[in-house]
Amino acid sequence: MHLDHSHDGPSAVSADARRPDGSRRALRIGLGGPVGSGKTATVAALCRALRDELSLAVVTNDIYTREDAEFLLREAVLPPERITAVETGACPHTAIRDDISANLEAVEDLEDEVGPLQLILVESGGDNLTATFSKGLVDAQIFVIDVAGGDDIPRKGGPGVTTADLLVVNKTDLAPYVGSDLARMAADAKAQRAELPVVFQSLRAEDGVRDVADWVRAQLAAWSA
Repeated sequence: MHLDHSHDGPSAVSADARRPDGSRRALRIGLGGPVGSGKTATVAALCRALRDELSLAVVTNDIYTREDAEFLLREAVLPPERITAVETGACPHTAIRDDISANLEAVEDLEDEVGPLQLILVESGGDNLTATFSKGLVDAQIFVIDVAGGDDIPRKGGPGVTTADLLVVNKTDLAPYVGSDLARMAADAKAQRAELPVVFQSLRAEDGVRDVADWVRAQLAAWSA
């Protein structure tokens, strides 16, 4: 299910779109959302879908571990040198919104070491519905929720749900088992987000990440233009 609302390109463009040598830097897309919503699985699926057509890399965030990066490495979604981890040591939103220095250093190091890159995915550690990325860190942001967290999440809102450039409602295959009403979630998301797009996905389906991958391609096309 894809709520096909109009949305023109990245809406949160960082101040400096060029590298010190004057070349265009990579588009940075952040992925946030609650613990267990499927952020890392979505990142992995995006890497598999895009790695043959784009030069991309990933930065993950965990509080005290590198577990998400290690999952991506085990899954071999990208060469190891294209995956790096930030240990935030504090609430996840701190490193993506308040003090972004560690993440900025990570993305800049990736561009220096394995560039030129077209796309860098920055995955936040699991956080609550208020988690948003600094515009100085990413150019657009995806917020991932899942149906098992309750079909009232879109109605509750919060900055992550209402302002992210793309809202992803994940694990739709679980809806019959957890009593979640997808039509209700779609209506509530529409009410909260107006014209901002929403994608419903199940990564268990063949090509389940297709709609999100297409959205990323559209952001990259707008960024490149």
